[in-house]
Amino acid sequence: MTATGLLVRAWRRNQRRLIGSVVLLVAWQLCETSVPVMIGLIIDRAVATGDLSALVWWGLAFSALFVVLSLGYRFGARLGWAATNLEMHRLRVEISEHVLAPRGARTGLLPGEILSLATADTEMVGASMRMVNHVIASTASLLLATFLLLRISPTLGLVVLIGAPVVLVLVQVVTPRIATNTSAQQESIARATGVATDLIRGLRPLKGIGAEDTAAARYRLLSQHAKRAGIKTAGSYGALTGLSNALSGCFLAVVALVAGHQAITGEITVGELIAVVGMAQYLAEPLGALGEMGAYLASSHASAGRIVSYLESPPLIRPGTERPDSRLPTVELEGVRTGPLDGLSLATRPGEWLGIVATDPATADTLVNVLGGELLDPEHAGSITLGDIEYADLRLDSLREHLIVSRHHADVFEGTLRSNISPVGAITDDRLDEVLEASAANDVVALHEQGVDHPTTADGNTLSGGQRQRLALARALAADPPILVLQEPTTAVDSVTEQHIAEGIRRLRHGRPDRTTVVLTSSPALLAQADRVLLVEDGRVVAEGDHTSLSTLPAYRRAVLR
Repeated sequence: MTATGLLVRAWRRNQRRLIGSVVLLVAWQLCETSVPVMIGLIIDRAVATGDLSALVWWGLAFSALFVVLSLGYRFGARLGWAATNLEMHRLRVEISEHVLAPRGARTGLLPGEILSLATADTEMVGASMRMVNHVIASTASLLLATFLLLRISPTLGLVVLIGAPVVLVLVQVVTPRIATNTSAQQESIARATGVATDLIRGLRPLKGIGAEDTAAARYRLLSQHAKRAGIKTAGSYGALTGLSNALSGCFLAVVALVAGHQAITGEITVGELIAVVGMAQYLAEPLGALGEMGAYLASSHASAGRIVSYLESPPLIRPGTERPDSRLPTVELEGVRTGPLDGLSLATRPGEWLGIVATDPATADTLVNVLGGELLDPEHAGSITLGDIEYADLRLDSLREHLIVSRHHADVFEGTLRSNISPVGAITDDRLDEVLEASAANDVVALHEQGVDHPTTADGNTLSGGQRQRLALARALAADPPILVLQEPTTAVDSVTEQHIAEGIRRLRHGRPDRTTVVLTSSPALLAQADRVLLVEDGRVVAEGDHTSLSTLPAYRRAVLR
């Protein structure tokens, strides 16, 4: 889908409401155009003649005109706003579904940038729908005014027929600049919003390492870029408004001047003069709407393009249809080359605890993505299999049924400690106690009167880093998958708790041939519990053994014994 296609789709799936809105808004604009004409007729046919009965009848007609005018705008605007808000809601749902898609979305946008798509950009798409409605109504108003002026005076009608297009063409001169500036402004604001969101979410660790000033300086720089882009865009809109008002004013002054001259020479009546002057003043509004149409549509097109670009971002995990046949599945990587991985090969064994030490954190992050099925480079070399099935051919539910990755970043959801550990609520009390003990999360539970029913906030802002980490570990252990991958699960806890967790994980999962545990870590306490440890350096496995034997290697000691 293209940006234009998204805007057209918005119209098509709201066409019933929009057509109703256009009809009513056209009626409103036609009535607005007719007001000065009606006043002129009342003056010529009732006031100037002194006919009281005509005055009454024309007064009633004038009142009816205002009733139609008022109701037309009221219900036309209501239908237009209903269609706009419904479309904005649909777009936000699409963006949210893409964010929450089980296979993920391969995008470099920060969360705040995606939030900007779902707010500012969807509003611009909605604004384009309302603008088109008003443009159609304004065009109808202009055509009626031209027709009436031709009836009153062919000269005045020709002035409008020639002058209005000239004004509109001249106004469009600044439209491309507005489109460019608006697009740059939206991108700058989105980047600043994304950094601000990340800064707020990571404020506690930033304070812990004393990096608040650096993070604030980064945000300040992006905020200044957004401010300058906003000022530039406002300047372009100001130029558009100024040019539109100046040209419209000159054009309408010419219309009024010609009408005044014709009234003096007797070519038109006093009532017709009032009608012409009234229409000239009123035409400033539809001319302005038509003049700004290009700028609004250009801005909406830019927003639609950003939304389409995000919605068409490919999934992190490729679709598949196969399920592994083995009841004791293993994961095997053979010659994988993606990111910092340079021909990495490894294989798990049923029932073992496999420790992996990566000398480069980027290598560890990439390996976690690979094991989770989120290949950073879709054109990676090598093979990745679960059991006897390639990852690319696996059903997502089958992959998640057999393998779960618990990343270093601990996600905590709004709810309770219990719902964070077992979101589906299927865990028994005895199993919950085992999981809490193994992950040392029982200490977290013991701190609160409500125990496991203690409420939690989004991102776990009321919990410390160590508490969030233990809660995430408890969730992973409660899931009890055949293959569990843990990434640095104990970096935020003290050494005594770390040793307790290492023993708890082994007690809970070791000795079961249908349960394999892979831990990417540099913790000696965890590595000492492992059956086998792999040392990964320069993107490949360079050594294999247990923790004690590998401790003789300088590279291993540098990575582990810090």
